[in-house]
Amino acid sequence: MHFHQHGYVSADPRIEAAAGCGIDRPEELPDEVDVLIVGSGPAGMIAAAQLSQYPEVNTRLIEKRDSRLVIGQADGIQARSVETFQAFGFAEEIMREGYHIVDMSFWNPDPENPEHIIRTGRPKDDEAGISEFPHLIVNQARVLDYFAQFAKQSPGRITPDYGIEFVDLAVDRDSGSEHPVAVTVRYTSGERAGEERTIRAGYVVGCDGARSGVRRSIGRTMTGDQANHAWGVMDVLANSDFPDIRTKCAISSKHGNILHIPREGGHLFRMYVDLGEVPEGDQRKVRQTSIDDIIAKANAIITPYSLDVKNVAWHSVYEVGHRLTDAFDDADDTTPGAPSPRVFITGDACHTHSAKAGQGMNVSMQDGFNIAWKLGQVLSGRSSQELLRTYSAERQVAAKNLIDFDKEWSTLMATPQEELPDASYLEDFYVKTAEFPAGFMTEYAESMITTSTEHQELSTGFPVGKRFKSARVQRNCDGNFIHLGHEARADGRWRVYVFADAAAPTLAGTDADGADTAGAADETDATPSKVAALAAWLESDPASPLVKFRREGEDLDSLLELSVIYQQGHTEFSFPDVPTAFRPHVGEFGLEYVEKIYATLDEEDIFEARGISRDGAVVVVRPDQYVSGVFPLDAHEEIGRFFDGVFLPEQ
Repeated sequence: MHFHQHGYVSADPRIEAAAGCGIDRPEELPDEVDVLIVGSGPAGMIAAAQLSQYPEVNTRLIEKRDSRLVIGQADGIQARSVETFQAFGFAEEIMREGYHIVDMSFWNPDPENPEHIIRTGRPKDDEAGISEFPHLIVNQARVLDYFAQFAKQSPGRITPDYGIEFVDLAVDRDSGSEHPVAVTVRYTSGERAGEERTIRAGYVVGCDGARSGVRRSIGRTMTGDQANHAWGVMDVLANSDFPDIRTKCAISSKHGNILHIPREGGHLFRMYVDLGEVPEGDQRKVRQTSIDDIIAKANAIITPYSLDVKNVAWHSVYEVGHRLTDAFDDADDTTPGAPSPRVFITGDACHTHSAKAGQGMNVSMQDGFNIAWKLGQVLSGRSSQELLRTYSAERQVAAKNLIDFDKEWSTLMATPQEELPDASYLEDFYVKTAEFPAGFMTEYAESMITTSTEHQELSTGFPVGKRFKSARVQRNCDGNFIHLGHEARADGRWRVYVFADAAAPTLAGTDADGADTAGAADETDATPSKVAALAAWLESDPASPLVKFRREGEDLDSLLELSVIYQQGHTEFSFPDVPTAFRPHVGEFGLEYVEKIYATLDEEDIFEARGISRDGAVVVVRPDQYVSGVFPLDAHEEIGRFFDGVFLPEQ
C-alpha cells in the first residue's frame, strides 16, 4: 500500500481522510444529490465504493431493506471478480474466507447400472491458468460487506440509506438544471414509514433487480424467451456418503440433474436441483415446490448415494429465463451532441439468466464498476457527458454474449446424457469455454476510450478492449516480486504502463529533446532509449496529458499513474538512473515515490509472457482495469490525441 505521503500514519492506512461531501456527511437523505444509486446489491455497492473515491460528487444509495443483506442468493465469485476485489483492497481477506474451486467433477449414469451414477471426469477448474486468482464461493452478503467497508473508509464516506425505496422518477431535460431527475422515494421503516418525498438527482443508477422500478420508469422492457424449466436451489448443512460432497459437480442421472457447489466454512453446500420442464399454464405452481420435495429429488438423482439434511439455511425455486433490455440507459438518441443519458440500469434490472454459469453477481459488479468511474469522471469535470454513452454500448453487448453462453450451458445442464453428442460432451464444453464464465471474454469495441488494434502486435498479450492480465515483475528499489496489475487501486486513476526498449536507464540524463545521451547500456546496441524521450514529453510538454489535464496543486500522478518496466534485472540499474516522470514527488512534503519502477524476471519474463515487443510499448489501462490502447514508445502525438478525446482541459 502507498501511504505516509501526507505525513506519518499510525492507524489503519486503509481509512482515508474524509474530503468533499464526505466531511460532515448528513445522515438524512438530502433534497439534492449528484448521483442516486437505487439498490444495495452487488452493482449498487461496487458503484458506491467506486464513487466514494470521488468525494466532490454527492452520492447517496437508497435500499428498501432496513439493514444489510443477511442471506445472499448469489455465491459464485469468478476470477475476474477477485481481480476487481484486489483493486478495492479486499481480495486477500475474501480469499481466506471463501471456498476455493480447484476441480469440477462430472457424474453420469453408470453404463452397467443406469439407475446409479459414477464419476466420469474431474478436470481442473482453470486448466489453462487464465488468472492467478482462484474461483471462489462466498456468500453475497459478505461481498457487499467488503464493498460497504471500502465506501465508508474512503474520502466520500458513503453509507447506504436503509429503509427507503424507489417509487418513480421523471427527467426534465429542458430545465437546464444540474439535477434534472425528480425522484419520488418512500420510507419503509422507522418513524417515517409510508411517507413519500421527492428529491432531485443529477443521475440515477438503477441496481434494483429483475422487477426494477427504475427500468419501468424509463420505459425499458425486458425481452427474451419465457422460462420453461424449473430448478430448486438449497443451501443446506447435511451428512452424505457422496464422495464429492466437497467438490463442485455437474451430476446427470436418470432422475434429473444437479449442479452441486460446496460453500465456505467446511460444511455448507448449495445444490441446484432439476425440477424438470414447466408445463404451459402452470401459473407458477412450480414455485410452491416444498423443500422436502427438493431434498427428495436430490436424493433420487444421486442414487446410490444419499443426503441427510440437518439444516436448511435458504432455499428457493426459480424458472430459467433469458431476457435483456435493448439499452441500459434512458437515451434513445445516441448521436454525439444529443442530450446525454441521465438514468442507467445495471445487473438483473437489464439482463436475467440462469444461475448455472455463476455469472449474475459477477456481471452485475462489472456493470456497476463501469458506470461508476464514468460518472465520477464526468461529475468531477474530467470528461464530457459523451463518456456516459459508452456504458450502455459496452455493457449491453457483454450481457448479450453472457445470455447466449448461458442458454447453451443451462440447456446442456438440463439435457440427459444419452441425448448429448457423446458421453464427455458436457465436460469438454466446460473445459474449452472456461475463459468465458471466468469473466475474461469481455472485449470492448473501439470508442472514445478504446483505440483501434493498429498497434496490437507490440503487445499481443494485452488485447485492446480486454481486461489487463497481470504478470509478475520485480520492483527495482527493493527487489520485491510484484504482480503488476495488483498495484492498481480503484481510485479513479488511469494507468500508463511503459514497457521499455532494450536500453537500460543511465546516470547520464537526457538532451534537450529528451533523448538518452548515454545511449544503451548494452554495448551491442547503441540506439538511444525511447523511454527517456517519452518521459520528458510526458513530464513537460504542453500536449502531454500529465501537463494538459493536471489541475493546479495536484501531484504529477493524480490523473494518470505511470509505471515503467525495464528489460533488465533489478540489480542492473538503480532508480536514480530512471527519468523523473517515473518517480514523481507526491503529497504535501513532495516525497519522491519510487515504487513504480520495475525490472524483468529471468525465469518469468513479462515481455515473453505477454508478447511485448523488445522495441517497447505503452499500454494504457482505464480505471476499471480494461486495456484502452497500445502505442509505440515514440507515438507521443498519438497518445496525446487519445487522451484529448478522454479528458476535458481545465477551464
